[in-house]
Amino acid sequence: MRDGPQGAILPDGRLHLNHGPIDLIITAEGAAQTHAFEAAQRRFETILTELMDEYDRLSAPYDNRPFDGPVARRMHAAIAPLAEDMFITPMAAVAGAVADEVLSVMPTTDLAKASVNNGGDIAFSLTQGEVFRAASPTGLIEVEETQPVRGMATSGWRGRSQSLGIADAVTALGATAARADAAATLIANALDLPDHPAIERRPARDVEAIPQLGDRLVTTNVGALGQDETRRALERGADYAATLVDNGMISAASLLLNGVVSTIGSEESVTRLAVHPS
Repeated sequence: MRDGPQGAILPDGRLHLNHGPIDLIITAEGAAQTHAFEAAQRRFETILTELMDEYDRLSAPYDNRPFDGPVARRMHAAIAPLAEDMFITPMAAVAGAVADEVLSVMPTTDLAKASVNNGGDIAFSLTQGEVFRAASPTGLIEVEETQPVRGMATSGWRGRSQSLGIADAVTALGATAARADAAATLIANALDLPDHPAIERRPARDVEAIPQLGDRLVTTNVGALGQDETRRALERGADYAATLVDNGMISAASLLLNGVVSTIGSEESVTRLAVHPS
C-alpha cells in the first residue's frame, strides 16, 4: 500500500495529485503545461508534512505569532482580518491555501489559464481575455480576467467539513482561494436559525475528531423549513456576507438554502463576476 504523495495524468489531460486528505485536480492550458505540472508535483511532495509539523497551532484559535511553513502562513494571513470579531482557526483556510500554494509555483505567465482544485476550493490564473468557469452547488461561476478574483471556495453543513450553520452551500469569491475559503466557512456558520426544533446538532467531538471545534455544536441534519424560515436564515448569512464584501475580504458570495439562492456583492461584482443560479 502506498502512503506517500501520488500523481497521475487523467485521461482528459488534467493532473491528479493525492496525499492523505489532500486531493487536487490541476489544469494548465498553454505551451508550458508540462513544466507547470512538474512544478506542481514537486511542490506537492512536502505540503502535508509541512502542515502536520504545525498542526497543533493551526488547529488553535488565531494568534499573531508567525508560522514557519508557506501554506501555514497563507492560512494565517487569510483569517487575520476575521479573527477579531469571530472564533476562527487557520484550518478554516487550509484547502484554499494549499490550492494557492501549488498554483504559485506554476509558470502561470506562460499559460493561458490554470487552476488548482482542492475539493471545490479553487485557485486559478487568467491571462488577458480569458474567462474562468466552474460549477458550484450555488450555480455557475464565471470570472473575467479583468476582475480582482483568483479564488473561490464552497462551504456548508452538507460538505466535507463540519459547519455551525445550516447553509446547504455558500460559495465565496475572493482575491485568493484561502481568503474565499475562510469567508465561505464563516458565512455558512452565520446562515442559521438558532434553537430551531427541526435542526439537529451535536458536539463536534462526538461527530468527528476536530480539536479546533471541541464542544461547539455542529449541524448534523436540517429538517423541513418553511419559506419564511428559509428567508430569515438566508438574511442572516447575507448580512454577514455583505460585511465581508464591504471590508474587501471577498468580492461576492452566493448562498443556497432549501433550493433558494441569495447572491451578495457590489453591483459590478455580481454583474461582471456572474454568479448564476443553476
